[in-house]
Amino acid sequence: MNILIRLPNWLGDMVMSTAFVQAVKNEYPDATVDLVAKKGIDFLLDYFPAHGQAFIFSKEAYKGLGGLRKFGKMIAAQKKYDLFFCLPDSFSSAMMAHATGAKQRIGFKKELRSVFLTDTYVKKKNIHRVEEYVDLLQQFTNKQMAVPPVQLKIDNPVKKDTLIININSEAVSRRLPKEKATSIISAVRNAIPNEIILVGSNKEAEFVNEVFNALPDKNNITNKAGQTNLPELLQLFAGSAAVLTTDSGPAHVANALGVHTIVLFGAGNENNTAPYNKDNRTIIRLGQLPCEPCVSNTCKVYGVPQCLVRLDEQIIVSAVNCVLK
Repeated sequence: MNILIRLPNWLGDMVMSTAFVQAVKNEYPDATVDLVAKKGIDFLLDYFPAHGQAFIFSKEAYKGLGGLRKFGKMIAAQKKYDLFFCLPDSFSSAMMAHATGAKQRIGFKKELRSVFLTDTYVKKKNIHRVEEYVDLLQQFTNKQMAVPPVQLKIDNPVKKDTLIININSEAVSRRLPKEKATSIISAVRNAIPNEIILVGSNKEAEFVNEVFNALPDKNNITNKAGQTNLPELLQLFAGSAAVLTTDSGPAHVANALGVHTIVLFGAGNENNTAPYNKDNRTIIRLGQLPCEPCVSNTCKVYGVPQCLVRLDEQIIVSAVNCVLK
């Protein structure tokens, strides 16, 4: 049996899909399991559960709906698939599934996707994103199964006693404002002797630089924002003692690598999208505002997300100390 899985398009969701890939491998141990990933986050495949061929989808190379069909037909020309599991719930991903010619195309019901999919199921509410994915397999097979842990595997990371801090997020409502980020980093700096490493992507580097420059005490703080590619960032995470981060893709990466991850939650709903492995995570939320969690990308009530601004630095410091000790 040949199985193809279309992975999600966002970094955190792609990390969370590792549990689904492992569940499929457990259910079909003799099958070939291939993967489709979006260009830009496809580097994560090197750390995924063992799999066969990888197809990398680029919107620039395969533009529009015609490009989607062309990409699917390219896959069909290389291999015939028995099952296609479509984890994104977009119309376009279902169209791609159809173009592959897979015998059975399985996904969630949404946006008239049943035109392109052979088996569609309702996405359950009020469960974690990881469990949503695995539930798709459970509904298709009509079997109950254990949810595997979310895991990224990295060989022989160089262990150091560092604390990684990520103040960034794609959504403004999940990103620490400059003054709050400065305050939290300063409080942590005053409380621990460990080296602190600030991280961020190229587009986040300017913001991290502003925060770094505003720090009254930069002693033993290294700013690596914009200075590491994604594989290097994984090595940093895997080798660290702990990661303090906003609700973001890097939070899922650190948690999946087995590093204790302290996550500052604002707009996001931790019951649905927190890093999944509970044995190495700490979640901190204000929990005092009627709008929490709004699950919005911008703060529509206050403008600046007060669910993050009002977090108590000493609670964060205590959590860091608890993990490091």
